[in-house]
Amino acid sequence: MSTFASVPKNGYQPLSADLRERLWAVPTANIGDAMERLGVMDPAIHPVWSGARCVGTAHTVWTRAGDNRYIHEALESVQPGDVIVVSGQADESRALIGELIGGKAKLQGVEGFVIDGAVRDAPGLAEYAMPVFARTVTAAGPYKNGPGVVGATIAVGGVPVNPGDIIVGDADGVVVIPRQYADQVVAGAEAKRDAEQATRDRIDSELLDRAPSAGVGAPG
Repeated sequence: MSTFASVPKNGYQPLSADLRERLWAVPTANIGDAMERLGVMDPAIHPVWSGARCVGTAHTVWTRAGDNRYIHEALESVQPGDVIVVSGQADESRALIGELIGGKAKLQGVEGFVIDGAVRDAPGLAEYAMPVFARTVTAAGPYKNGPGVVGATIAVGGVPVNPGDIIVGDADGVVVIPRQYADQVVAGAEAKRDAEQATRDRIDSELLDRAPSAGVGAPG
């Protein structure tokens, strides 16, 4: 039997369409740079299928290792645009979610999952286009007994996560943006992205100039 009860969800606002669009347009690497490398989760937490990417607000879950009862509880209070972020004690022995939870979450407008632990059914999660970031994949299923908490401040991948914080995940990993710094961080990330793009453009131009012309030096 569970010994902890769910905490009422904080009244945070969903991301504005403008802020969401701007965050989609910057890589996590640039966001991490804009935060002086803070807020970047342990790289062991990575996408479980190629191309997974998400932007959304953190709906937090703390659960004992290998137990997903409170992930099911979180699905009862989740809002469209949320990313479900789970502190699973970094346990890799049992999967905390699979394709059925992923599919149900998709129907509810969930933007993704970040799991400090294991998941399963990676092909099914990819088929549902449900972005999932986790430590590993295992066939072993979860317990469903608790204890756990929904809606509390947690630590995931070495980073504190508050309900309503902004979560961005891509091929490089997951970053957490404290909600109160969102405008400042996204502006810094955009500046970093634009500066890097200018450098890439110069490199590409020089490489193009050095490339041999068609037919020059080709064997006769």
